[in-house]
Order: sequence, then C-alpha cells, then structure tokens
Amino acid sequence: MEALERERHFRQDDDRAGRRPRRGKDRDDRRDLSESAPHRDQHGREKGGRGRLVGRTKGGMNTKLHAICDSLGRPLDLFVTAGQVSDYIGARALLSSLPKVDWLLGDRGYDADWFREALQDKGIRACIPGRKQRKTPVKYDKRRYKRRNRIEIMFGRLKDWRRVATRYDRCPKVFLSAIALAATVIYWL
Repeated sequence: MEALERERHFRQDDDRAGRRPRRGKDRDDRRDLSESAPHRDQHGREKGGRGRLVGRTKGGMNTKLHAICDSLGRPLDLFVTAGQVSDYIGARALLSSLPKVDWLLGDRGYDADWFREALQDKGIRACIPGRKQRKTPVKYDKRRYKRRNRIEIMFGRLKDWRRVATRYDRCPKVFLSAIALAATVIYWL
C-alpha cells in the first residue's frame, strides 16, 4: 500500500470522503486564479479604466461622440463616452480645449448653469436652448441656433464611413482613432 501511495494511485484517507483531492503547490500546468493578482476584468478593461464605452440607450447599445467644431462645421476636438452617460461629462471634458470664440452653439443636453457660467468666465456667449424641465426659461438667439445644423451635417458625414457608423472596433482608443482619421480625410485633406 505504501508503494502505491508514493506513486499517487491511492492516497491516505484524510476524512475528506467524496471531495476533490487538493492540488499541490508544485503543479504549474494550470493557473490558479486565486494566487495571482487580477489585472483585467472579464470585459478586457484594465482596472480603473474606462472600458469599451458602449452603453445602453433607447436605441440599443450605443456610443456618444462629443465634438467641438469651427464655424464651417469642421471638427477641432473629439471625445467619446458611453451611450447612457450624460452630455455634461462630455461638456466638462471638452471645456478646457475650447478655442477663443464669441459664441458656442449646443443642444439641450448641454444646458446646465455651471456650464453657462464656465463659458461666461471664458468670455463665450452660450446659444443653448433650455431644457423642458427648467423652471425659468433661458433666452437664446433662435436665428443663430439654426446654424447648429452644420454640426449635425458633420456627424452625418462622419457616419458615411461604415467603420464609424457601425463601430467595428471594441477598443475606444481605436474607435476614436478611426473617427479622427475619417474627420482628417473628409475635412482637412
């Protein structure tokens, strides 16, 4: 019996009947996940990273693209967020990179008192209609606001590129690079 135990065909009963035998520390053919520190989660993002930036919206899984454009509708700065993220996050991220301009046109999603004050501190007048839930309506230049269609045309022209429209890339850096490449080819070359 001792010879067979040494060859590991049988092991001595250690009151663990019916249980799996313990794995020894000397086994290196399989990785024991509990022994190593986790460095990625199940979705492939690094700990503390922003993930894939795909979020659930009314239309399904989606990604938002925030952009700063010049008066001709050419993109100057781009920022990507998950679909369910508020527009305030994109506004805060792009606020520091705003160029010296007189007016900023934005849709209702960017209507926030802190954003209007930050624009006013930079000497920029906001042309952003107020949200429907606002208690006090905000005045804005309706004629000037109609020029915002240039920004929507820019988004439409970017979506002519199938890679941008359908988001082939899982990694947000690669997706933003594809958008930047499309914008460069369309508007700057």
